[in-house]
Amino acid sequence: MTRPLELAVVIPVFNEAANVGQLVERLDVALAGRCWEAIFVDDDSPDGTADAARALARTDPRIRVIQRIGRRGLATACVEGMCATAAPLVAVIDGDLQHDEALLPAMFAALAERPELDLVIGSRFAPGGGTGDWDRDRRGKSALATRLARMVLRADLSDPMSGFFMIRTQIVRDLAPGLSGIGFKILLDLLTASRRPLNFIELPYVFRSRAAGESKLDHVVALEYLIALYDRSFGRYVPVRFAMFSAVGALGAAVHMIVLALLFRVLPLRFLTATILATIAAMTFNFFLNNALTYRDQRLRGMRQMVDGWVSFCVVCSLGAVANIGVAAFLHDVRNGNWAGSALVGVIVAAVWNFALSSRFTWGRYGRRRTA
Repeated sequence: MTRPLELAVVIPVFNEAANVGQLVERLDVALAGRCWEAIFVDDDSPDGTADAARALARTDPRIRVIQRIGRRGLATACVEGMCATAAPLVAVIDGDLQHDEALLPAMFAALAERPELDLVIGSRFAPGGGTGDWDRDRRGKSALATRLARMVLRADLSDPMSGFFMIRTQIVRDLAPGLSGIGFKILLDLLTASRRPLNFIELPYVFRSRAAGESKLDHVVALEYLIALYDRSFGRYVPVRFAMFSAVGALGAAVHMIVLALLFRVLPLRFLTATILATIAAMTFNFFLNNALTYRDQRLRGMRQMVDGWVSFCVVCSLGAVANIGVAAFLHDVRNGNWAGSALVGVIVAAVWNFALSSRFTWGRYGRRRTA
């Protein structure tokens, strides 16, 4: 008689082909005696990570592969993997061999023996844990990120940045509709999405050094972490994408003034000509920065998409400028010269206009084609 499935281990991966086989071997040793499955969730790695996992799956039915096409993001990969299993318990572990899989049996035992527990977290900072060979710079960045996370959490834990944990699968299914999926720390998303505080314990482990492949930590990952914190703190009031779009717009205004000053005061060109060129420069700056950050999940690629997107973005923003001027002028006349308030309302109207239409006509068209 087939034993019931007890545990799923979700492994989000990108360019980890060299580590797949060794991780499965380690899981086999650590989880001996348990009925488990491993779900590799691969964001279409160019190094053939999904193929490496499928090669193992052909002879080992415990191995499953989800290969995502046109979608990226560690948090969303974890959610898809966790919701794809029938196991009552699910663990998340990185595919780079830096998490200690030998901790999994203790995590499993804690949840099996204590029904009041929702979650067991592997902690690098609990007594007995460690960060391995991290240098001072990385330890400092991690400490700062931890302090920021604790400001938005409803729980007091030593390692809110941990990507190594085990949770009851039904909790994930219940929380999934409310998860933001932003950034690379799904634990933070789960803890802040729950309406009730999740009951958890932390178990210490020592973080290992990477043996193969390259670290995924970069400035974009750090930015996504800050975006995730913003979303959980203020996203219900001002959506994170609109906030980013507005921030880019503010930077674009600075670019406009700098280019205008250079063209009008230094060259010098006629003011009208300089203003037109400065406007085009600011729109171009805004388009590329929004494409890289604000709409990174719908990013336009290739010459045709980029040119088409740039043109539509400029058209939308030009119409937004007209709306700005029209609204501001109307309110200025109605309110008998309150120029500051009228101008501010005009700016807000233009920002909402530009955001709504560019979301629909610049990035929305290609985004729908990729996910259709």
